[in-house]
Amino acid sequence: MKTLAFLLLAPAQAGAFTLTFPVDCTLNQTCFIQQFNDRDPTPNATDFTCGPLSYDGHKGTDFAVPTLQDMANGVAVLAAAPGQVRAIRDDMDDIASNAPNAPDISNRECGNAVVITHDGSWKTQYCHLKRGSVTVKPGQTVTPGTPLGQIGLSGNTEFPHLHLSVRQNGQVIDPFSPGDTATCNAPAPGLWSPALPYQPGGLIDAGFASAVPSFDAVKSGTAAAPSLPKTAPALVIWTHIFGPRAGDTLTFTLTGPKGRILQETLNIDRTQARAMRAVGKRLRAAAWPPGTYTGSATLTRANQMIGDKRVTLNIAP
Repeated sequence: MKTLAFLLLAPAQAGAFTLTFPVDCTLNQTCFIQQFNDRDPTPNATDFTCGPLSYDGHKGTDFAVPTLQDMANGVAVLAAAPGQVRAIRDDMDDIASNAPNAPDISNRECGNAVVITHDGSWKTQYCHLKRGSVTVKPGQTVTPGTPLGQIGLSGNTEFPHLHLSVRQNGQVIDPFSPGDTATCNAPAPGLWSPALPYQPGGLIDAGFASAVPSFDAVKSGTAAAPSLPKTAPALVIWTHIFGPRAGDTLTFTLTGPKGRILQETLNIDRTQARAMRAVGKRLRAAAWPPGTYTGSATLTRANQMIGDKRVTLNIAP
């Protein structure tokens, strides 16, 4: 099996308007880019590589954290370029827009936000911040890396993330490829300095459980069992996926103190923004053998690995 390297993008041109990474996290480890600007003018949607990591009319880049618990722990949003704060909002609750108790967000879809103006008629807007986390004021001067607030769940969003939009003279600009058309497999210089890699999908998280967890539990960060009793009715390994495409395969393996317990490959039949899959083994004896259990999940696309997670669990005697 081949390992799929991230698409390496051209760095920003010297002297041009540039952006630094806007979140205090490690890309493709503790955060990931869920969606990019939509580059397709039709009702379809494509990102700047002509891939599916976007949706119709999306006008920004979504930097996501894995779970609601990560959001609660606090992930700082940072100014991506020097400029002056033009406007803020900090009073909207952190409630998913598809929740039964979601408030009316008409004309406030961005949620809690910071807008910054920059030289050269550039503007950056930071959306969906956590209520009460905004730390800057209108008129304040910021530099790259200045904390603005924290990733939240305010406004029109179903998952915790920063939506960063970039405009020049009022026109939406894709920071990964500022030209008028998508570049597909020929990356043009972007605005990021240093350049950010394009990850076409991957595994967000994985864990053990005694039964198949709900997707809500996976997204909240409460699905993984830190330990299980030796009489657990089953050993289940699950994984949370971003950017799965129809035709991908997902291979699970589970080994214990006495060797391999299972290996199973699932076929992904739908292209989605996020998904969850799980496999497991029922308890057939009086108890599971005590010791360390290791589970792995590997996401493969066109015979190339694009994601891999490994987790361990200890079962006491």
